[in-house]
Amino acid sequence: MTDKTIQDVEERFLALRKQYSEKQWNDAEILNKKVDELVQSDIALAYRLMQRVKNLLPGAESNKQLSHLKQLMLIEHPELMALHSSNSSTGDKVKEGAKLAVDKLRVSAKAANWKELLKPFTLFVLIPFVLFAFYQIIWASDRFESRTQVIIKQPDGMNTLDPAMAILSGFGGTPTANDNELVKAFIESTDMIEYLETELDIRTHYSDSAWDFFSRLKSDATREDLHKYFSSMVEVESDDASGLITISVQGFEPIFSQQLAKTIVNKAEWYINEIGHVLAKEQLAFVQNEHLMVEQRLQKAKGELLAFQRTHDLLDPEAEGLAFQQITYQLEGQIASTQAKLSALLSGMSEKAPQVMQLRAELNSLEGELVAQRARLSRGSKNNDLDNQSVGQILAKFSDLKINLELALTAYTSSQVSLEKSRIEAYRQLKYLVTVETSTLPEEAKYPEVIYNLMLFLAVLLMLFTIGKIISATVNELR
Repeated sequence: MTDKTIQDVEERFLALRKQYSEKQWNDAEILNKKVDELVQSDIALAYRLMQRVKNLLPGAESNKQLSHLKQLMLIEHPELMALHSSNSSTGDKVKEGAKLAVDKLRVSAKAANWKELLKPFTLFVLIPFVLFAFYQIIWASDRFESRTQVIIKQPDGMNTLDPAMAILSGFGGTPTANDNELVKAFIESTDMIEYLETELDIRTHYSDSAWDFFSRLKSDATREDLHKYFSSMVEVESDDASGLITISVQGFEPIFSQQLAKTIVNKAEWYINEIGHVLAKEQLAFVQNEHLMVEQRLQKAKGELLAFQRTHDLLDPEAEGLAFQQITYQLEGQIASTQAKLSALLSGMSEKAPQVMQLRAELNSLEGELVAQRARLSRGSKNNDLDNQSVGQILAKFSDLKINLELALTAYTSSQVSLEKSRIEAYRQLKYLVTVETSTLPEEAKYPEVIYNLMLFLAVLLMLFTIGKIISATVNELR
């Protein structure tokens, strides 16, 4: 080698030395890998580094690799090597051998690169995928799904009630989305799980050791674990447009899945009917109690009025008072007429005349009766004796009793309307869970979905592996 080229190679060699720690610089395997990387980019530096590897790890393999690098130097950088051959044919043979060695070395370098790439790919992609495929295809237990559809219906009161009353009561409406959400919440509730444990012993079925470890419920699962597992096995979907509720139930046996779906529907139907009946009964009981109080008030007002009429022997005190007034008016008329006759007789007769005395006696009698009738109308006894009360007092008392009766009757009428409306409302609140599609008996296992799961798992592994390689390459580039 010339002095200039030797110096240039040594400078690059020293720069390379600074990139490694003392421990790495004395590790022949690490330096050997670096030699493979430098073969295609800097053969002279690779040759110089290989001399270091030979010193650290002497042997036939190191000598052979150093010989190959020397032959490569003869072809690509002959100015760096001092060759003394006897004739040109011998030089050509050497060059041809060196070229073959270079090709072989490049192939081995590429193979080494592929080998380095396959190690993490196998570890992080192939092995996990094979294990997951083994679980999905061979080990995973089959799960069967039973499906049923229900809908909430209300009685149609428009066909049985008077149109005005039906409109007043609000009949003709349809169940709201809240009813569907209520059914969904009850199916996924702890009360439903406890009921199913009592009826079907779902804990024993889902935790049976016959099923694979990852699919079954833990044998020592808590109530919270059971609730979470049950939620994964039962799916409830609600369609707001049509009102349909679709219930999908998974089980490890077809018959159990069908029985579980039927039991859930029956319990949900009981729940919907029960809450409707309870609300209706409570509302109706309150209105009936109020109606009873109003009815008692009406009966009391009627009894007081009848007792008052029996006490005074009056069917209608108002008519009786009007009759007394008519008598008073008639007496006043008769008195006026008698006074006129008396005045006419006194103009031609004396006070002692029989006719005058008779007419005056009649006038005194009429005036006395008028005073008595007026006293009866306006003045009564001071000790509130019913028999000695005036007509005005009787009429006032009768008016009070009559007003009380009318108010009680009005309240009774309103209460009767409210009672009828409450009965209708109670009937309207009744809801029924109608089965649209009965629980199906599955013949084939729907889960696990092997192909879908494998493709998804492979896509996730490849994505994670690619991201990891990008991060690793970025870190190596920044060193």
